[in-house]
Amino acid sequence: MPRGGAGVCPILAGGARSVATAGYAPAPADMDRFLSALVDRFGRERALIAKDQLLAYECDGFTIHKSPPLAVVLPEDTREVQDAVRLALAHAVPFLPRGAGTCLSGGPTPSRPSLVIETARMKRVLAVDHRDLWATVQPGVINLALSRHVAHHALHYAPDPSSQSVCTIGGNLAENAGGPHCFKYGMTTDHVLGALVVLPDGELARFGGPAGPRAPHELDLLGVFCGSEGTFGIATEITVRLSRDPQALRTLLGSFATMEAACASVSAIVARGLVPAALEILDAATIKAVEASVYRAGYPQDAAAVLLVELDGLELVLDEDAQEVEAIFREHGAISVEQARDPEHRKRLWKGRKGAFGAMGRLRPDLYVLDGVVPRTKLVETLREITAIGARHRITLTNVFHAGDGNLHPNIAFDGRDADERARVLAAGHEILALCVAMGGSISGEHGIGSEKLEHFRLMYGEDDLEVMQRVKRVFDPRGLCNPDKVLPSRSACAESSRWPAMVARVLDAEPGPAEHDA
Repeated sequence: MPRGGAGVCPILAGGARSVATAGYAPAPADMDRFLSALVDRFGRERALIAKDQLLAYECDGFTIHKSPPLAVVLPEDTREVQDAVRLALAHAVPFLPRGAGTCLSGGPTPSRPSLVIETARMKRVLAVDHRDLWATVQPGVINLALSRHVAHHALHYAPDPSSQSVCTIGGNLAENAGGPHCFKYGMTTDHVLGALVVLPDGELARFGGPAGPRAPHELDLLGVFCGSEGTFGIATEITVRLSRDPQALRTLLGSFATMEAACASVSAIVARGLVPAALEILDAATIKAVEASVYRAGYPQDAAAVLLVELDGLELVLDEDAQEVEAIFREHGAISVEQARDPEHRKRLWKGRKGAFGAMGRLRPDLYVLDGVVPRTKLVETLREITAIGARHRITLTNVFHAGDGNLHPNIAFDGRDADERARVLAAGHEILALCVAMGGSISGEHGIGSEKLEHFRLMYGEDDLEVMQRVKRVFDPRGLCNPDKVLPSRSACAESSRWPAMVARVLDAEPGPAEHDA
């Protein structure tokens, strides 16, 4: 039976035990027995062990880190996830969950020979309560598919990452994903009510439920689990809050001659007391890439920036709010102002924003999407510095971001086959995240730490912080086999990160003089 309920928390009852088997590598004979056991349990169609089958699982959306797994299994229910975890434990093999692979920080990329537990076949909507506004789903349910499933009740699932047409609810929970509409509606953690979790020891625990994330006087274990990036266990059933569709929508696009004017408009909108559902900005380089792609949305290509604003709520007040947004656009020198006339027009305006990352494929083969956060008032200054960093490192840099909450997504397009360019990309990325912290922000808003930001961890946290977080991790995963080497760096890795400023300086010293910069 799932653990949970009143009384002493069963997960915490054992305390923070030491990691007993971290780093243990089974002998080849053990590996052969393990792979045979997987095939016996799941069959050859759902236990993937051939090299060509494993190639698709060597990385996620963060293509800088690549490492094929030892094996992949495709369970279809909670019991099968438990069986996969227990087989891995019996052979001391590390294991980790994977959703659609759209993660942008290396979370589902194996750090060592590991078993990937792929949840793509766990895609059933298990229950919907349209009166009490909740649904329970398996982790492989696609984000947008859930909204479509409940659309006939005039309901939807509010978190909407740009990859919502392919990303999964399980992956959203693991990363605490956000999206354009999180400015008004919050992140995944604000919409998750409960989860059935296979813990790293193979046992079950239930965190929260339809009545809420936790009972009175209980620890908020669901809050701890959300955003743990697959290091605390694997959610096999997730209960989420459903939202009623707004009565009306107004979607506006303002184009500006300068990025400063676009950002100032964002601050003015918030200062006037308006609370749009979304406030999104794309820079000139992004606009050009979008308009040259299948995601073309009709954005003005002579603009330095476009600001996409969506208002929702009661029909009675939205026209007045939309007029106020238009007035703010014009007060800040907008080149043009466009308001969606109908659902198809709205869809077109959003198409460019939702497809912005995909459009970058026209620039270079690989894309590094950063995820820093800064205060809204520091947007202009930060973007100016980011442009300078890009120029110094001679990289192809574009910007698209959630302007309402200062969540920046500098996009660095590059060719991962070029070792020199790859080094410059990594050095620039480190400088950009260090800049975000210096501006009073964070190294991540919604993409997580994964393996990507392990070397940036020390920019925000010290040894005492790390020790506390590691103790929490050991409570859930005392053997250290559940998605190891993610989120929390080792002590030696923290020491290594202190060398980054010197490493960046060496990269810059090795480069030729300033060259043209694509952004």
